[in-house]
Amino acid sequence: MLKIINGAVYDPERGINGEIGTVCVGSDGKICEMPPDVPCEVVDAAGCAVMAGGVDIHSHIAGTKVNSARSMCPEDHYDHFKPHTATTRAGTGFTVPTSFYTGYEYAGLGYTTVFEAAVPPLEARHAHEELLDVPIIDTGAYTLMGNNYMVMQILAEEDPAARRERLRDLVSWLLDSTRGYAVKVVNPGGVESWKWAQGIQNLDTPVPPFGVTPRQIMTGLAETIRDLGLPHGMHLHCNHLGEAGNYITTLETMRALDGLPFHLTHLQFHAYGQSKKGSLKSAARELADYINEHPNVTFDVGQMVFGPATTMTADAPMQYRLHVVTGHKWINNDVEMESGAGVVPLQYKPTSLVNAIQWCIGLELLLLVKNAWQVILTTDHPNAGPFSAYPQIIRLLMDRDYRAAQMEALNPRVGKYTVLAQLQREYTLEEIAVITRSAAAKTLGLAQRGNLRAGSVGDIAVYRIQEDKERMFREPAYVFKDGSPVVRDGKAVQSPQGRRLVVRLDGDAALPDDLAQEFHNYYSITLANFPVQDEYIPRPEVISCKRTA
Repeated sequence: MLKIINGAVYDPERGINGEIGTVCVGSDGKICEMPPDVPCEVVDAAGCAVMAGGVDIHSHIAGTKVNSARSMCPEDHYDHFKPHTATTRAGTGFTVPTSFYTGYEYAGLGYTTVFEAAVPPLEARHAHEELLDVPIIDTGAYTLMGNNYMVMQILAEEDPAARRERLRDLVSWLLDSTRGYAVKVVNPGGVESWKWAQGIQNLDTPVPPFGVTPRQIMTGLAETIRDLGLPHGMHLHCNHLGEAGNYITTLETMRALDGLPFHLTHLQFHAYGQSKKGSLKSAARELADYINEHPNVTFDVGQMVFGPATTMTADAPMQYRLHVVTGHKWINNDVEMESGAGVVPLQYKPTSLVNAIQWCIGLELLLLVKNAWQVILTTDHPNAGPFSAYPQIIRLLMDRDYRAAQMEALNPRVGKYTVLAQLQREYTLEEIAVITRSAAAKTLGLAQRGNLRAGSVGDIAVYRIQEDKERMFREPAYVFKDGSPVVRDGKAVQSPQGRRLVVRLDGDAALPDDLAQEFHNYYSITLANFPVQDEYIPRPEVISCKRTA
């Protein structure tokens, strides 16, 4: 039993904005209305902000691409070592920390729920096995489907009714087999097209050998997600990531999906205009104007952080282009029948005009979109930088003088291509609570997270209110997981195993017979060895879904 008293409570979902109050957690680990005469541990949070535990909607923390990055970047581990303590294990790494280090670092910032953003079905077992090694935080995984052979084979069928029913069966089977939480789509059709030495020009470019288009892949999967009643919409990485002028594709994508459930991820990388000379410029205002008029659209920002980063994505062609442009080392992987992936380490520099423009664009999106409930703070860890930079980004949002001072270090030509210097908005603590926990939980359909309502999980972060907001959010005074203290003064003091968030769909999740034969013909493993077994999910938290069609 826990009672946190005298704290300034920030619970945007209930409209509580800095009111001095009490938050209680019962013996079941859930927030409750505790009678005054019940004996419990009392924490005096005077001078502190009390918020729900943070929720990261998009991060790369487990799986084969993460381990590939660790092995190809030993330099990432030389100067970043955390020794073991009485309650924690040792760990290394900065942009790609080891599994235990990842859990301690997230919890040390006040985060208690994190989602691995891209898992190929064939490699799901490995990802879940590694997530078992990430302590404290609750986790989940998104299943890649945007370049899946069987998905495109079904979408190429002529009968609309059969196509719709068979796609629902396939998506149900893939999510059930991989113990996934949501459908992830990366560069829809673009990875498969690249494998045929072709490219995607626009949303209506046919993808060989199926003849389907990116538009058909996105709308088909989004309709299926709606029909299956999944808690989170299509988690979408748009076509043409990182290319000058790609905001046009992003706008067209949002229009194509209007009325369907979707979430745009790392939007900073998709908000690029093109100058007359073909170079990069900001198109954040154009995207923000559309988003401000469409309250159903949500996105996470993928804010760039200066310093080292390790890019990793299922957008294999983009990673190859990045390797060619930078000359940096590169790993590529073709995941049979399902996807591709690439890893390229980078160094983002404020003196680089391109990097400076990218840094400004992310902040512009955060500041130009009016409704904080449509915005979620991410760095697309570790693509635009490590998640450990969240406190610095929060300070940039809350302190315009600090933001202006940081702009002084940028390439002096950056003002010609961006509008950040003109933006005077400063975030409030309530808005920070929204973009770091409440909006993510709502977008994910997690009613018991991101808020301090009675019945929600007892995941709570307590921050000492300070003028320096980076320091405030760098070292929370307390973090509680299910009502038990796991962090004090930014350091882990307990290392419990978190839960795995998975969905349970209506009806049987069986692969259609003809697709089972395709699997038998072309996959390198048997169908029986494909699904993730219960042993890899020892603490599941199941979100039940109800079909709407």
